Amino acid sequence: MVESVAEPRAAAPTADRQPPGLLLLAVAVIATCGLIYELIAGTLASYLLGDSVTQFSTIIGAYLFAMGIGSWLSKYLDGPLLRWFIRLEILVGLVGGCMAPVLFLSFEYVASFRLLLYALVGLTGVLVGIEIPLLMRILEHRYSFKDLVARVFAVDYVGALLASLIFPMVLVPQLGLIRTSLLFGAMNLVVAAVVLGRFAETRPYRRQFTAGIVVSLLGLGTLFVLADKLLAHTETLAFQDQVIYSKSTPYQRIALTRNSRELRLFLNGNLQFSSADEYRYHEALVHPLLQALPRARRVLVLGGGDGLAVRELLKYPRLRSIHLVDLDPGMTELFRQNELLLALNKGALNHPKVQVTNADAYQWVRQDTARYDAIVVDFPDPGNYSIGKLYSAAFYTALVRRLAPGGRLVVQSTSPYLARQSFWCVAHTLAAVGLHTVPYHLYVPSFGEWGFVLAGPDAQWRGDAGPLPAGLRYITPATIHDMLRFPPDMSEVPTEINQLNNQALVRYFEEDWGPYVH
Repeated sequence: MVESVAEPRAAAPTADRQPPGLLLLAVAVIATCGLIYELIAGTLASYLLGDSVTQFSTIIGAYLFAMGIGSWLSKYLDGPLLRWFIRLEILVGLVGGCMAPVLFLSFEYVASFRLLLYALVGLTGVLVGIEIPLLMRILEHRYSFKDLVARVFAVDYVGALLASLIFPMVLVPQLGLIRTSLLFGAMNLVVAAVVLGRFAETRPYRRQFTAGIVVSLLGLGTLFVLADKLLAHTETLAFQDQVIYSKSTPYQRIALTRNSRELRLFLNGNLQFSSADEYRYHEALVHPLLQALPRARRVLVLGGGDGLAVRELLKYPRLRSIHLVDLDPGMTELFRQNELLLALNKGALNHPKVQVTNADAYQWVRQDTARYDAIVVDFPDPGNYSIGKLYSAAFYTALVRRLAPGGRLVVQSTSPYLARQSFWCVAHTLAAVGLHTVPYHLYVPSFGEWGFVLAGPDAQWRGDAGPLPAGLRYITPATIHDMLRFPPDMSEVPTEINQLNNQALVRYFEEDWGPYVH
């Protein structure tokens, strides 16, 4: 009789004999970190390269593709899986943590910035893509397959939700992109340290990895402390003048520079005004409209969070109320508190006649029920789809409903010389919703030729209907009439109407301004 001998069962990995909750918590942390890196890359690309929709779309696509490659590559990792996991967390912490400072510092130096951007996004995505499959292999002896998949992906998605909530509401306004990147890089390193210390399997290589983690944390911590200096250095490279204020808000990067002659405001690197000549722009934006409406009492201003258009409106004592709607509270608070800017806008946003609301104008206009004698539309140029919707026929239709009988509106409409198609697209879109339009333009030294479109429901418009305030530096009855004349190189050209479903204006804007963007 032959005695049968059962084969000895292979010992489960040490990780299998440990409570799995720690590794499930690691899943939540690395999921949060992974999405934060993706959001940082998309936000930073939109700050530096513009067109937030395109940047986020391509960054997300590239990142997810890279994660797919990482997931596929994870099958080639053999040997002690915890050792691979700790290595991976150190790499993710360093690459993801240093992403924002590296990209900010390299923007002015690297000729192929997009190549560097997508290389870092791809590398981070590959490393993040390896994490979850690797953890699932570590946990496979602890749960049944269906339970393992359910637990890991549930925790993964919870981490992603957490990241999507805290990124715009807490991290960007409180820490900024550089510190956020470094903080979450440190979190990946902490995960590596905790796993290294909790599992007995890691003892043979614990000293080696501990040294690497400590050095990496010290490096990220040093950069965290120096983040403001790093950002100041990058902005010194980007701007010719001294940067006296800079802040990242959930909506944009605000920078204020100064030299012996002027203050300049930049949003996402784009010049918004120079104190040396902004009076030309804002007088032209406001006074032709208000002169044509001598009975105007209530005015709505959309955009214009700097308060400079409101400053011009307050030169009309007959106005009873001015309601300004601007998306970014960081912008309006800056121009309500900064002494240099209060001197520039004459404290306009703190005036008792002025009400400030921070909201998305596209949604706010649809919910508002008031009527206004005049509406001043002072949005940034339509360089991306999120702003392009504010120049659409749908938005202008909603604005018409907010006009009181006999009311008028005026729209900042970019340059009729440098962006000829864009300018006339705005005029044609206003006309398409039943408004009679009066295009006009002037020269602003900081920008060149700049254009506006005045519009109303009827064809009657008189540029000399009412008196102009005293003390204007540019606008007179004569200059108003001069602004109505367009030379042949700025004359009307055919364009599509800017609809929500085609965003033709954004396409025209990219075509017009493309040759002038480095």
